[in-house]
Amino acid sequence: MNSPFPSPAAGPFGRRLKRARGAKVPVTVVTGFLGAGKTTLIKSFLASPEGQGTAVVVNEFGAAGIDDALLRASSDETVLIGNGCLCCIARSDLQEALRRLVIERERGEIPDFKRIVIETSGLADPSPILQTFATDRALGDTFHVEVVVTVVDAVTGLDMLDQSPEARRQVMLADRLVISKTDIAGGSDAIASRLRALNPNAEIIEAANGKLDPSRLTEPAALTRNPFLADEAVHSDGIGSFVITDDKPMPWAAFAKTMETLIALRGPDLLRVKGFLNVEGCRGPVVVQFVQHLAPPPVELEAWPDGDHVSRVVFITRGIGERQVRDLLKAVWAII
Repeated sequence: MNSPFPSPAAGPFGRRLKRARGAKVPVTVVTGFLGAGKTTLIKSFLASPEGQGTAVVVNEFGAAGIDDALLRASSDETVLIGNGCLCCIARSDLQEALRRLVIERERGEIPDFKRIVIETSGLADPSPILQTFATDRALGDTFHVEVVVTVVDAVTGLDMLDQSPEARRQVMLADRLVISKTDIAGGSDAIASRLRALNPNAEIIEAANGKLDPSRLTEPAALTRNPFLADEAVHSDGIGSFVITDDKPMPWAAFAKTMETLIALRGPDLLRVKGFLNVEGCRGPVVVQFVQHLAPPPVELEAWPDGDHVSRVVFITRGIGERQVRDLLKAVWAII
């Protein structure tokens, strides 16, 4: 029987990929409130073999100086730092900084790089950075956000989370949460419990004495279903998180129409959506991502990462409940 697709490697969404980013340059976004220890962790990563060939973009918009031990500069320029890494200090526009890195690499003016690490301002909401890769087609074709890592200080983190909506949003939008300064705080149980309440779907790990397994800054966080966590977490900011799961393969049209409707009605309130879908007619999972009203093209992987073929999509929203999304999906599915 002839395949309906042009080759065994192709599917309804184009060529099947081993990883969602395909041949794109992976991007790690490191965020966290002021003084959390972001620079220390990145500096340690750059000193490791895994950090070879990394371009670091410091997305800092203030006038304060940057740690010279990491960057060796405090002006808008691209500089070669230790271990063959690049640093670009972006005080104005992240898109321009990334475009410049690509152009200078193509011209041979800077060494090749295999990964980008973006260190955000301590006061930054990560959402605009995620939107950058969804709105700029050229950047989206070149780069892929692999993991968002938020660093939280075990000493002052609880106070920051109480006082700052930016700090809470940094936690809620993360794929992986890193607790720093546990050696000073004398433990991490209290802060870990608060982080788990804010983002029950993120992996939580500790940075021992300012050091972290380099793979935690490079490997994408697994999307897992934890039956011991609440299905839906809603916070005082009006921001909620929940996971939509389904045991049955679904028609792509049902999910696509559901998201089109949500985007049309509540696009700004879809802070981040990501996950795996078991789509009818697809051999591997389909990776989907949305940032507000924007969405990179879906990608079908060659195979599921484990034996669990259940669709699971994490929603981080403002004022949109799990029941609303489930009811909309059910209604659309019924008429497809």
